[in-house]
Amino acid sequence: MTLRRTELRAVARTLTILCALCAAACTGARAATPRYDYEIVRTYPHDASAFTEGLFYLNGFLYESTGLEAHSSIRKVRLETGEVLQKQDIPAEYFGEGIVNWNRQIISLTWKSQVGFVFDLATFKLRRQFHYKGEGWALTRNDTEIIMSDGTSELRFLDPKTLKETRRIQVTIEGKPISDVNELEWIKGEIYANVWKTNWVLRIDPASGQVVGIINLAGLLKRQDIVPGQTDVLNGIAYDAKGDRLFVTGKNWPKLFEIRLHKVPE
Repeated sequence: MTLRRTELRAVARTLTILCALCAAACTGARAATPRYDYEIVRTYPHDASAFTEGLFYLNGFLYESTGLEAHSSIRKVRLETGEVLQKQDIPAEYFGEGIVNWNRQIISLTWKSQVGFVFDLATFKLRRQFHYKGEGWALTRNDTEIIMSDGTSELRFLDPKTLKETRRIQVTIEGKPISDVNELEWIKGEIYANVWKTNWVLRIDPASGQVVGIINLAGLLKRQDIVPGQTDVLNGIAYDAKGDRLFVTGKNWPKLFEIRLHKVPE
């Protein structure tokens, strides 16, 4: 099969990212970026029809956003069973992306439409729309700012009240920018980020943008759970701060995992 030029560029970009990650994680490299592997603590059911774009944990429940035109939604999910307790469909013309909670609201992005939505956290009722330039990929937050990825190597910081951009940082490994930074989660003062189309999760210093850790989640979803043509890439990070629990899943994955990280000896 002949690949189109855009597909070739995407393949080349992915290979470049993988080479940079592997080089940074190389144990023989001087001052190599710390690497982490994982153990599975517990496995939970996950809706295999959910093309997961955003994920966060709040007050005992998961909140999830899904993508694809005419299939995008925001959901409240029971962690233990995967049951969808509440759902709000995104208008069919939009490709839903990341979500974050702020002040009893859910803020959500769309991929290429440059339109975001603000929903009531309790009722999922639409409160308002907002706009931004470029693509929308993912959202997370610290105590004072909302953080947004846009598919590039840059992360945007937004004012929570106006949702206007206030600053940016560039995500780098050993001084090299890393693009395709996707789903985000704020964990213990760091930004965790999926790298699209890879099994890597980055731990990012929010002050400098420097990657301070690389997590390899290869093999998380077993071969017998993968449905060809349906099961897609790793995407979705949520953190229970009170319970110190880290959750990960993927697009159209039948399972969601609670994992514990372990630093790989140098």
